[in-house]
Amino acid sequence: MGKLLDKIEVPQDRFEIRLSGSGGQGMIFGSVVMCEAVGKSGSKKVVQSQSYGPEARGGASKADVVISDNEIYYPKAMKLDLLLAMTQESLDKYYPDLKEGGMLIVDTSLVTEIPTDNYYGLEFTRLARKEIGSIVVANVMALGAICALTDMFSKEALTDAVLGRAPRGTEDRNKQAIDVGYREAMALKK
Repeated sequence: MGKLLDKIEVPQDRFEIRLSGSGGQGMIFGSVVMCEAVGKSGSKKVVQSQSYGPEARGGASKADVVISDNEIYYPKAMKLDLLLAMTQESLDKYYPDLKEGGMLIVDTSLVTEIPTDNYYGLEFTRLARKEIGSIVVANVMALGAICALTDMFSKEALTDAVLGRAPRGTEDRNKQAIDVGYREAMALKK
């Protein structure tokens, strides 16, 4: 699944992340949860922004997370350190915003044309359907993978943040999604 990159450590200045997919895949939920997990994991400053509009009806959607040790005066990502692409359309649209050497994570159950060999590929949608019985948690599974591949937040902080926002009755499914994403990403690193 492509050449593996080393684990990324969040730098001192500014680290920019974009979660992208189609409307309804939970990218905004994912970015809010990620902000909370980063906040629970340390002393970094973190902000989140999102796009609304026609994207909310099925086109490419995005949500940005910016992490810094310093005050964040502009909340939108300008040049991405990490891009999660859950659909081909979102990869095609946002890949040009990824810095050279940035981390690319793609859902290879929905993305087939990847413009680089330097990426992490996991079948989030297929795994969510097969192991959990619902593609609704594919976004949470992707967060579990991001947790495993970076040092931005702990698995415990992610679990707390997800369970604090997920609808009642979905706790087990969401915990399982985090575990599967984390496990699969760790297997890629070996």
